[in-house]
Amino acid sequence: MSNLPRKIRLMEIMQDGNEYWNYEAIKQAMQDYGMQGDFARDTLNMDLIELAAIGFIKEVDLKVDDEGAYKKGFLLHKYVITEDGKARLSDACMYAI
Repeated sequence: MSNLPRKIRLMEIMQDGNEYWNYEAIKQAMQDYGMQGDFARDTLNMDLIELAAIGFIKEVDLKVDDEGAYKKGFLLHKYVITEDGKARLSDACMYAI
């Protein structure tokens, strides 16, 4: 289980600069925190939306979830960490990114 705040952990997952679909980052964070269920999934998705709103990650693609990877019929968002996000992560966790 991770001891980091959820939003910091989500940015840490993305720190390599690769693009991640929301369900990929959420799945990893749920495993890290031992979280289960739709409420936990949706809470982490809201964390991603908030990180994007403040500019720490940015959306690079979206599509409708036809397969049910996150929630069938809903939009999937693909994100990448921004330079501001890397700086914040570095400040919060003392990483050299």
